[in-house]
Amino acid sequence: MEKAVVTGYKAIESSVVSGYKAVEDTFTGGYQKIEDKFVKAFMTPDAESDDPKQTSEGEEPATPADPQERN
Repeated sequence: MEKAVVTGYKAIESSVVSGYKAVEDTFTGGYQKIEDKFVKAFMTPDAESDDPKQTSEGEEPATPADPQERN
């Protein structure tokens, strides 16, 4: 009887550990995808910026208020 209980316990423990590792791998993979997207979206150099108005400091370049002064 004791041998059957130990065998059953080991089978349950093995299932729980396998399930935990599967869940952990899923969370780790999901976290890595989120982190990769964050790095790609927010950590790119300013030279590759899609917004031509922004300077390297992140500020818009100064333009004269009067349209005639621009020329």
